[in-house]
Amino acid sequence: MTIVKNLLLSTYWTLLLLALAPIQAQVVVDTTFHKKIMTYSDYIEAVAQNNLSYAAEKLKINIAQAAIEKAKIIPDPAFNTGFFNNDQQHMKMGYGYDIGLDWTLELGGKRKARIDLAKSESELAQYALQDFFQRLRAEATMHYLTALHQEQLVKLQLSSYEALDQLAKSDSVREKLGAITAIDATQSKLEAASMWNQVIQSIGHWKSALGNLDLLMGSKRIAAVTSTSGDFSTFNRNFHLHDLIEQAQLYRSDLLYALQHQDASQKMLKLANVNRIIDLGINTGLTRNAAARNEIAPSPAFTATNIGISIPLKFSNKQKGELKEAYYAQQQSAVQYKQIELQVHTEVINAYYQYEATQKQLQQFNTGLLQNAQAILKGKRYSYERGESSLLEVLLAQRAYIEIQQHYYETLFNNAAALVELERSAGIWDIHF
Repeated sequence: MTIVKNLLLSTYWTLLLLALAPIQAQVVVDTTFHKKIMTYSDYIEAVAQNNLSYAAEKLKINIAQAAIEKAKIIPDPAFNTGFFNNDQQHMKMGYGYDIGLDWTLELGGKRKARIDLAKSESELAQYALQDFFQRLRAEATMHYLTALHQEQLVKLQLSSYEALDQLAKSDSVREKLGAITAIDATQSKLEAASMWNQVIQSIGHWKSALGNLDLLMGSKRIAAVTSTSGDFSTFNRNFHLHDLIEQAQLYRSDLLYALQHQDASQKMLKLANVNRIIDLGINTGLTRNAAARNEIAPSPAFTATNIGISIPLKFSNKQKGELKEAYYAQQQSAVQYKQIELQVHTEVINAYYQYEATQKQLQQFNTGLLQNAQAILKGKRYSYERGESSLLEVLLAQRAYIEIQQHYYETLFNNAAALVELERSAGIWDIHF
């Protein structure tokens, strides 16, 4: 039964290799496409200078500054003029004109309240921009790390492919010499072909990751694909959870934004209150009457002046919708601050334990795991070349070595990603590589 199973398996591998052989012969993998190497520090600087979303966010600062200037505006006076005719044509009562100025005098400190609110909202925009950049910087760093990680996988799989390709060529010679069977030689070629396909896929992922870097830098470049530089050896830090939580309370930009939002809500409530205070209307004018030549009641020309005030009847104060809206908005901002404070606390704790876990995972590789896997693979290859081991044992050792290497690179990437998230959540930043 075992002999039949092995025969069927060998036939399957042979047919699959024959199907893949022409495809492999036609595929040319571009591993030498034009690259412009960009360091991490240059990349982050380019993102800060050219990212389109960040540029749009920065314009909100200008808008907020303009709002302060707008809040300083006082009501403009109104100039009015008119002409009148006292039936001069028939009764000879004369004619005349009048001119005047009307101006609203704001009471209760409305202008100051508007300016205070606009300044508070300007500071709010500053914190919003700071929070946006911190998130953008973390996102950009993750894209850079992803591109670096994909490049590592490409190099690993290319190296594995070269080793399997060399094994396949060696087995082809040994088959002709009669040292191994045709089935073993065919299976070696099939393993190399399978690894070749993985190389093609990895290069595709790598190029896509490089394209994401251009996106965050606000670039449409196609010919000059960016390449990364650096490694994952600098992502080791020692932290104390209590210190991280305290730092997050002081430096997390979204928490500072929420705190500033409370201040803006209080100033908005104050403005709603002072808006209920009545304003005075001040008016002054001059009226000029021409001489009346009516025979019954003649009168000389004269000029009359007037000054007065107007007091609005604020029946609208019975409706307290604006005041209630501002009051509940203030209450909402206080609750939102508590929610964000709790969220920050939770994020720091989760990120800390995640980073701690990846650190422990990395320590497992320092016990000689990679070296042992490589030594086993070399030993199996040596034994196979001397006829003391089977091809299956060599292939199993090769796959185990590749899996351990991939797991090592994945752990390095996860550790770096965990550090990025931990520092972002704590509101600190010292990422460099």
